[in-house]
Amino acid sequence: MSIQCTIVPVTPYQQNCSVVRCEDTGRAAIVDPGGDIEKILEAVQQLDAKVEKVILTHAHLDHCAASDVLRQQLGVPIEGPHAEDNFWLEGLPEACKMSGFPMTEAFTPDRWLNQGDTVTVGAQVLKVIHCPGHTPGHVVFVHESQKVAWVGDVLFQGSIGRTDFPRGNHADLISSIRDKLFPLGDDITFIPGHGPTSTFGQERQANPYVADSLHE
Repeated sequence: MSIQCTIVPVTPYQQNCSVVRCEDTGRAAIVDPGGDIEKILEAVQQLDAKVEKVILTHAHLDHCAASDVLRQQLGVPIEGPHAEDNFWLEGLPEACKMSGFPMTEAFTPDRWLNQGDTVTVGAQVLKVIHCPGHTPGHVVFVHESQKVAWVGDVLFQGSIGRTDFPRGNHADLISSIRDKLFPLGDDITFIPGHGPTSTFGQERQANPYVADSLHE
């Protein structure tokens, strides 16, 4: 049982939206659709996938602004993020206006996610880890058997998420990365919200914010 993943950079922020397809069933989830719906649906078509849900790591506009349009267009539910990010979703219209994004209405997901929940994509199961810091309601999705994680803006190759937004918290972010993500294993490849993929092992060695050498 395995998954395919196509990364689709969207919006002027080049946010990594992912189309995740279960190879057993052909069913798929769209992770963090921030915009450029045509590009996302083109990737879905190329994978010959049937989208069954939208899943969100957090509620910043470049990760979620196209979610409700896709929900209505495809008739699928939105799952995630954690309810602590609701204030970001309520502020979406204003955030889009200020950032020059297409107008987006505030929306409520069909399901809020909590630590220890699971999300299914076809026959595949993704584990949900609540990783506050960049936003208070940020979650990460992990496919344990295939050793891949979608980490949104928690961790990047050589960097970490910003914590200067409302209700960001630097100490929480470091704890989320070191206490919740790194113990999952050095061999886990992660897809960040922006930029290239990396592994937890590589970041433990070389990331100037969270490397082991800084925390001995």
